Amino acid sequence: MNYASWIQRVGATIVDFIPFAVIAGIGGAVDSDMGAVFWIFYLIGLVYLIFNRWYLGGQGATIGKKALGLRLISEQSGQPIGMAMAFVRDICHFVDSIICYIGYLFPLWDAKRQTIADKIVKTVVIKAA
Repeated sequence: MNYASWIQRVGATIVDFIPFAVIAGIGGAVDSDMGAVFWIFYLIGLVYLIFNRWYLGGQGATIGKKALGLRLISEQSGQPIGMAMAFVRDICHFVDSIICYIGYLFPLWDAKRQTIADKIVKTVVIKAA
């Protein structure tokens, strides 16, 4: 299998979070007192993240992964993991974080280039055909 490199995964994550940052940033610029307008923009950004990370990610590729030609699949079946497992995978990223973010560096030396969260939910990120 042609696993995605660590830098490709980082690039996809950056692309995934840029729209949220822009939307929340606009809200902060328009309403610097963190009033209702700020929170409306923040919630719009949050809806985008949920749609992108869990719905699109569950179908096999977030916007960032599509942009970089990557796919998120089940290690066992080779199929997309679905929205519920994409959600569980994101929750499992907490484990990647609690040990000084070392779990996010695992793809640098792991044979399947998996994070700890990927190992827990048995997913891999591959280069799309």
